[in-house]
Formats: sequence, structure tokens, C-alpha cells
Amino acid sequence: MYAVDAVTGELQWRYETGDSVNSSPAVVDGVVYVGSDDGHLYAVDAATGNLRWRYETGGEVGSSPEVANGVVYVGSEDGYLYAVDAATGNLRWRYETGDWVISSPAVVDNVVYVGSGDNYLYAVDAATGELRWRYETGDWVISSPAVVDNVVYVGSGDNYLYAVDAISGELRWRYETGDWVYSSSAVVDGIVYVGSWDSYLYAVDALSGELRWRYETRGPVGSSPAVVDGVVYFGSEDGYLYAVDARGR
Repeated sequence: MYAVDAVTGELQWRYETGDSVNSSPAVVDGVVYVGSDDGHLYAVDAATGNLRWRYETGGEVGSSPEVANGVVYVGSEDGYLYAVDAATGNLRWRYETGDWVISSPAVVDNVVYVGSGDNYLYAVDAATGELRWRYETGDWVISSPAVVDNVVYVGSGDNYLYAVDAISGELRWRYETGDWVYSSSAVVDGIVYVGSWDSYLYAVDALSGELRWRYETRGPVGSSPAVVDGVVYFGSEDGYLYAVDARGR
């Protein structure tokens, strides 16, 4: 894991784990939290690059950590969702799903939302680790949930983008793309932006699930879009970075 000066590009420090780092770092209160394919969750001092602690799971940690209320939430390919004390690295609880957890958790209103390779989207109590509900899709859920206005938006390997009620776990709507949805959604101004392996970026109405527009690239879109100042930025397997008008014009 590297820390690089944002202005000059000079290396500040680097920290070596035991394997590849596919997890995206979360930086909270001067500590960097990140997972590694060596099976560990790491907490590294953001200023010095020195290790604070590391926690061992039973599988690769490609999931990106979410930190809320002094707890680090992260998935592992051992099938568990973990809640680890951010200060000490001690386990608070873990919740077992039926398969690997590559999806990155989202924590909203004391509930952790995360997908699993067992074809389910889970809602788990952030304090206790008890299941609130789970919703079954038609295939694996690698996509990381986006939670906006009490709705959870997530993609699945069955080619669908799902909108699920965050409180009840009931389906609001689902939209079918032409291939699996690995991308994680961005929800801005009532529109859900998401990529599909069918080579399109989709803009779907967040309330109705109706298509607003779609933009075709020359390769699968596994990248998760970012929306800033009316522009959608995303990457494609065709090797290009795209900037598309959020209104589809």
C-alpha cells in the first residue's frame, strides 16, 4: 500500500502486506484501513506508515472497509462479514453468509448492507451482528450497495440492477441489463448510474426503475462511476476513461 503526496507525486511511505492489495483503503482519524489477499485487515498510521494492528480472517480480503462509530466493517472470501474495533483490532462480531464476501459494506442508520457470492443481499445490525433481513437475487452479488433515501441499490451476476427497501428488504424494482452487473452504483439527483458487462453505462430512474439513457463503450464496464458537477466518470475494459454528461446529452 502506497501513500503518495497529492501535490508533488512524491512517495511518503509504503507498507508491505503478504499478498496483493485489491481492497480500497479507508482513511479515518489518521488511520488507513485496508484488506489484503493475505487474509488480513490492516490498520496503518496515515502519517508514518507504521502498523497499528492487523486482524486475520479465513480468506482473501478484497472487500473495501467501511468505518463507522469506531468499528471497521469488511467482508472476506471465507464467507464472513466482520466487525472489528477500529482502535484495538479486536473482533466485535462476525456474520456468516453462504459464500465469499467481495462486496464492500455500506453502513447507514446502524445497519450494514453487503452482498455475497451466495446470491443474497444482506442487512445486518451494525451493533450486534444480527440479521435484519436478506434478499435473494438470481446470482452472486459482488457489487457494493449504495443506500439512498431508504433504498439499497445493488447489481448482481444475473444481469439485474436491484432497488430494495432498506427497512423491509422488499423489492422496489429491478432493471435488466445485457450482462452481469459487477459495477457499484452512484445515485445522484434521483438517477442511478451503473455499468454492466454488456459494455454500457446505464442511467436509471431511482424511483421508478425506468431507463433514462445508456451509453455504449467498446468493452465491459466493471468500473464504478463517479458523478461530479453533472459529469459521470467511469472506466471500461476497452482501455478508456470516459466523461459523459449526466443528463445523457
